[in-house]
Amino acid sequence: MQVYLVGGAVRDQLLGRTPQERDWVVTGATPEEMRALGYRAVGRDFPVFLHPQSNEEYALARLERKVAPGYRGFVTEFSPTVTLEQDLQRRDLTINAMAQRADGTLIDPFGGRADLERRVLRHVSPAFAEDPVRILRVARFMARFAPLGFTVAPETGALMQAMVRAGEAAALVPERVWRELERALAEPQPRAFFETLAACGALEVVLPELAAACAPRAGGGPAPAALALTAAAAAVPTPPVRLAALAGGLAESQIESLCARLRAPGDYRELLRLVARLRALLGGDVPPPRQRLRDPDWLLALLEAADAFRRPERLSAGLQVLAARAAGVGASPEDVAHFADALGAAARRAATVRLDPAEIATLPGPRIATRLRELRRAALDAAPEVATAGAAGPAA
Repeated sequence: MQVYLVGGAVRDQLLGRTPQERDWVVTGATPEEMRALGYRAVGRDFPVFLHPQSNEEYALARLERKVAPGYRGFVTEFSPTVTLEQDLQRRDLTINAMAQRADGTLIDPFGGRADLERRVLRHVSPAFAEDPVRILRVARFMARFAPLGFTVAPETGALMQAMVRAGEAAALVPERVWRELERALAEPQPRAFFETLAACGALEVVLPELAAACAPRAGGGPAPAALALTAAAAAVPTPPVRLAALAGGLAESQIESLCARLRAPGDYRELLRLVARLRALLGGDVPPPRQRLRDPDWLLALLEAADAFRRPERLSAGLQVLAARAAGVGASPEDVAHFADALGAAARRAATVRLDPAEIATLPGPRIATRLRELRRAALDAAPEVATAGAAGPAA
């Protein structure tokens, strides 16, 4: 029985990064022997065990054989005779197909270290084409490593294109697409995820609503939506804000289609809907003329569309998206900051309005909400200076 550190932990150590988690491969052992040593079995499709002290995952070396289309069409084989190299050969990329002995010796049968130095994502073997999830994984690794100068090897890009043409990408289930998408949105350069999928033709298959938004401009250069995603990624770490920056320009029907098909969590869906409402009132992604910020009726409609009085945090997220969208179309940073500050100041002023309890007692139920709205409008009308009073920043 031999135990090896494998995969991402080895890769990250060589890149000088701190591994977020460690995975291990065990050769020469049986499930019975692992359980006898105190390991707890957790694998459903193949034998994976948790270490009795560290709770890190230890998997028995295994082989995989493709028997049907799609990413689930595999039969897993394991036995004490499966070697470490056989296990590594079934992995996706050479940089993930390295192992390390307990004494620190690197085991690198497929040139992963050289590809790290070249900054290249390269598939290990033709078996890469058997699992369409690997298309998503390559795109996600580009979202992580593009800032370090990584590119997809030409032969790997060609293989990904062939997989899409063969219909493998169409076999991906929405849950798996969403899982990789959400993880990519948290990476340093999420735009690279969508660009990588677009380059191999997979974006139109798995995220058709976003294909047009991510398409390069006719004269070359990134699309405004892609630039908006870059701006959001530079400003905030929040995946929902980043996705809304990219997809905020979609029609409402496209937003509903995207969220329903991917079963997107409620916070993503709500923010996309909010951005759609705000953009409709704004007439697009460019900040409004400054004199518009002196219109109390327009200001109040914008704040109500953002549900700013009940959930002020939504206005903050919406403003982050709008700022990124404005940057994507080249709007003046000063105009963007002024709009955000002014709207935040208006929200704070209107939020201070309170109905007198004695007045509430004299009003019928439906009239209470109407009266509160009248007072909020009056507060905004009496303070046109909110258009220039932005020192406190947007509503939190």
